[in-house]
Amino acid sequence: MLSPESAEIVRATLPVVGASLDAITTKFYGTMFAERPELLDGLFNRGNQANGEQRRALAGSIAAFAVALLERPDERPDRLLARIAHKHAAVGVTQDQYVIVHKYLFGAIAEVLGDAVTPQVAQAWDEVYWLMAGALIAMEARVYAEAGADEGRTWRRWRVVGRREETADVVSFQLSPLGDDPVPPARPGQYVSVRVRMPDGVHQLRQYTLSSGERDGLRRITVKRVRGGDSPDGEVSTLLHDTVAVGDELTLSAPFGEVTLEDGDAPLVLVSAGIGCTPIAAMLEHLAATGSTRRVLLLHADRSPVDHALRHEVNGLLDTLPGAERVVWYEYGASGDAREGWMDLTGVEVPPGALAYLCGPVPFMRQARSQLIGAGVAARDIRYEVFGPDLWLGEDAAA
Repeated sequence: MLSPESAEIVRATLPVVGASLDAITTKFYGTMFAERPELLDGLFNRGNQANGEQRRALAGSIAAFAVALLERPDERPDRLLARIAHKHAAVGVTQDQYVIVHKYLFGAIAEVLGDAVTPQVAQAWDEVYWLMAGALIAMEARVYAEAGADEGRTWRRWRVVGRREETADVVSFQLSPLGDDPVPPARPGQYVSVRVRMPDGVHQLRQYTLSSGERDGLRRITVKRVRGGDSPDGEVSTLLHDTVAVGDELTLSAPFGEVTLEDGDAPLVLVSAGIGCTPIAAMLEHLAATGSTRRVLLLHADRSPVDHALRHEVNGLLDTLPGAERVVWYEYGASGDAREGWMDLTGVEVPPGALAYLCGPVPFMRQARSQLIGAGVAARDIRYEVFGPDLWLGEDAAA
């Protein structure tokens, strides 16, 4: 993939470039948005820009891709690329936008590193960029095709036909498609982007897992209100909670995401914390609807029973599955079979040969993944989903 000459230069300069990636991506985004402010309207999420998550995710993905080219030169890092491709498709990234990103990214590299960026260094890293961009463009074309959408044009209107308060900070919206075009199918675990117009006129996007799939032609998203504390509250979640009612319309993308339930007979370990229960609920719904007899172990952690969204629904689905069991942890208010404190798999019997699916905050998933591996689950059989920019991407790709 990477030419021998460029590989030698990238290997020699990776420590310097890697150490400067945060400064490079900060300069990149700052300059690009100053000159192309329209990109913040319906493509990039302002919250992720403000808190630095998008910047850190980009830096991590570039570094992980470069390392993969050097360490495994005959193997394309498809696991890393597929996750990025689905995230890009969910916001409607198009091929021409890679040219825009290239212009501002390499301008930032030259400005931050100065004279260290010789023509040879620039050419080597240019090769890295276009190898990554070319692979993503090809993957995204296939993802769009599978979703029945032309490049970047995945949007359609849906009407809110139901609204249910799950907890004080979580609400579910039942949605019915508008128009006569066929609805792209969704797989258990996939997410959609919701595009809304903010009070200042700028469109913003946020991804939400489909917490319920095709039921009578309807779909459901379950939204947690993001309370920022020391930082601003989540723009999209706050608007959805405060203003969206039955009869309103929302703009949604087609479903995307590669972390989906695999068919087969292997036992399943479904691990979640907080609002990470949403893809797990969709997976359980699918298992119940298909009459699955697979062994299922549900592991969930939450603040308290009253904060546990979709709790009664998930318990009802589990009760229909003959091979299912659950273990739940609450930080406070635990009673009955629930355990108190943080998730701890000590004494939990994890079925051998299991596939594991994780969703929740990244620190939680790091700990859960480590415990699952310690319990005998193969690292290759652990899938995870991150809400927002994937700050675990580089670390996971290297594992």
